Amino acid sequence: MSNSADSPGTGSSAGRRWAFRPVRLLTVAVFALAGLIFFTSFHTAKGTNIRTDASLLKLSDLIHERSRNNGELDEANAALREDVETLAERDDGSTKAEDDKLAALEKEAGTQKLTGEALTVTLNDAPPNATAKLPGYPEPQPDYLVIHQQDLQAVVNALWQGGAKGIKVMDQRLISTSAVRCVGNTLILQGRVYSPPYKITAVGDPEKLQKALTASQAIQNYMVYVNVYGLGWKVEENGTVTLPGYSGTVDLRYAQPME
Repeated sequence: MSNSADSPGTGSSAGRRWAFRPVRLLTVAVFALAGLIFFTSFHTAKGTNIRTDASLLKLSDLIHERSRNNGELDEANAALREDVETLAERDDGSTKAEDDKLAALEKEAGTQKLTGEALTVTLNDAPPNATAKLPGYPEPQPDYLVIHQQDLQAVVNALWQGGAKGIKVMDQRLISTSAVRCVGNTLILQGRVYSPPYKITAVGDPEKLQKALTASQAIQNYMVYVNVYGLGWKVEENGTVTLPGYSGTVDLRYAQPME
């Protein structure tokens, strides 16, 4: 080290004080700042993972609360709709032919209950500790082990292709404006949130529905992940079931009567 006021036995006391300020005060300041950062991090984390921040948990709780509220509003809306339809049918001035035509349109639109033979497909995430079950396949990425939007859409599309007269996803009836969307590994359908396992029920000819599922290229790709990584897949014939009518609102800007 070169000669400096900090070196023992050199320089005056005034010189030592002058040299102390820019070096040692800077060192003290660095340690003080490090301590402040450590304290702030500890205070923020409170001994837990910062990824589980309370604000994020509150947001998740809020989403699920809104989902429950939307479900309750849908039920209330369905009850009011039945009351309105009952009152309208008492004396609306329409003929029986007109009433029958309206009933047929409502059935096609999915707003009325539908009873018939049904088939249910259940999709589920793979176990989080899943490994490749067959040789020649890589160990799974987290993305391989969860149900994706395209998986649900593939099943719904195949069931429509197989001649389904009506489809229910979880507890909600699908209509022409329904959109099956996933955020992360949760399903958002018509304002409500669902977690796996996901159940899709279709009313129609069970044999034709089964054939349509088997023929779907997208489902064939999904089955590779079922066999290799353990994604959930179950198809069951339910016998006769009744699907609920759609009870939500319809977001249409333009419409024209069907001929």
